[in-house]
Amino acid sequence: MILSDDLFHKFAKLIYKKTGLYYEYSKKYYVHKRLEKRAGLLELDDLNEYYLLLKFADDTSEFDKLINELTVNETYFFRDFPQLRNFAEDILPMFVREKGSRKQIKIWSAACSTGEEPYTLSIILQEMLDNPEEWDIEILATDINTDVLQTAKIGLYESRSIKDVPPEYLERYFTRRNEKYLINLNARKHVCFKRINLMDENEMSNINGYDFIFCRNCLIYFDDESRKSVLSSFYESLNPGGFIFLGHSESVGRISSAFKVRRIGDAIVYSRPEC
Repeated sequence: MILSDDLFHKFAKLIYKKTGLYYEYSKKYYVHKRLEKRAGLLELDDLNEYYLLLKFADDTSEFDKLINELTVNETYFFRDFPQLRNFAEDILPMFVREKGSRKQIKIWSAACSTGEEPYTLSIILQEMLDNPEEWDIEILATDINTDVLQTAKIGLYESRSIKDVPPEYLERYFTRRNEKYLINLNARKHVCFKRINLMDENEMSNINGYDFIFCRNCLIYFDDESRKSVLSSFYESLNPGGFIFLGHSESVGRISSAFKVRRIGDAIVYSRPEC
């Protein structure tokens, strides 16, 4: 199936408008193959027909399937370990001290993919909190891709996903099933998965009261305008004093001046000001 430059830009504009995902012309081949796959499964004659179906369909089911094809990302447990160590050893103890007797913590893992990040955060809390069973722990894990969310809910992982898990954690939080590893109840009991489109203002406005937001290696797929929109929503979702963590190649400060810049431990971190 032929994808003209003009039609590519129409698809890119439609995807951007609905999701904030920005596909430059250099991604034309990548997008083309996924459009071709979906159109072929629907037995359509050409990609223009598929475009019209997406644009004017009464429901979003086919568009959601296309987004699933476009947004499959690889991740693994304890990814970007220095940042997680900063959270676990420097920021979390400070947060616990400031909480005093109010033992409640809410974390949002946005763009959680197949679940390795939220389960990693759950493991960290189990290990770092004194008497974690006394804490009210909530980890919201969201993604726009329904396929990866289903994988995350099952919680069964290949060896490449657990390659950086410390051996004692692997024994404590996983059960081996043939050549795969199943996350156990201790790590999964605090995690709730939900489909969220980060550009849906109505959905985003309902997510609030969070102490920490992790949105790592996601905003690189957005342009500046959509990044600003998402970070503005994250700001509103955080409690005063709450922290946001992006990927190592992403910068809060370049996009938004609303967050407070702080040095905690050996890292520069960003938080919502107390007042």
